Amino acid sequence: MITADDLTIRHRRRTAVDGITLHLSTGVHGLLGPNGAGKTSLMRVLATAASPSAGRLGLLGEDPTHYAGIQAVRRQLGYLPQEFGVYRHFTVREFLGYAAWLKDVPGREVPLAVERAAHRTDLTDRLDTKLRTLSGGMKQRVGIAQTVVNDPALLLLDEPTTGLDPRQRERFHALLREIGREATVVVSTHLMEDVTGACDDVTVLASGRIRFHGPVAALAAAGGYSAVVGDGGD
Repeated sequence: MITADDLTIRHRRRTAVDGITLHLSTGVHGLLGPNGAGKTSLMRVLATAASPSAGRLGLLGEDPTHYAGIQAVRRQLGYLPQEFGVYRHFTVREFLGYAAWLKDVPGREVPLAVERAAHRTDLTDRLDTKLRTLSGGMKQRVGIAQTVVNDPALLLLDEPTTGLDPRQRERFHALLREIGREATVVVSTHLMEDVTGACDDVTVLASGRIRFHGPVAALAAAGGYSAVVGDGGD
């Protein structure tokens, strides 16, 4: 589902991601690393919100360097960026319906898709509530709901548990495991709790390079996150 070979991402003179190779298929994959490791830069490229500087990238069997490939990927994509904005005067129902429309969900299927996304994120009783009145945690759940409204084949979540309480995190981890049975899910986080709670494997990124990739249990066997990151965590 994701094939990245010698992928490099630069921002002017700074190299955010430095020639990484990463192949991910169906399942829930954690992307772990300190601030400045390159996680968000990589997620933006995987979400087709930015282009790589060098290397090869394939998403869902498509070439995202061409317009047709980008459009094909976006129809099958769910993406929650680290900074998520909402239309304050929309209701939750209106916002999720708008998200479904953007993702080319057929019009007759939109109401059911909205109801299902709300149910999966525990927002059914808030569907007709204005977004401006919601708490930060509820807005984060709306952000998660809009990522799954089209039943994506590729789901990308950047720091998704911000603002969620422990019970909501448990429900969210269960949702990710459910989606990961048929889709490719990538969760970028700095919380080991999210990795152990939901992920099949983990990639540790530090200073733009992969320091570890493998099953979650193997990370502990390698000495844990801090040992793997080393100086890249500074």
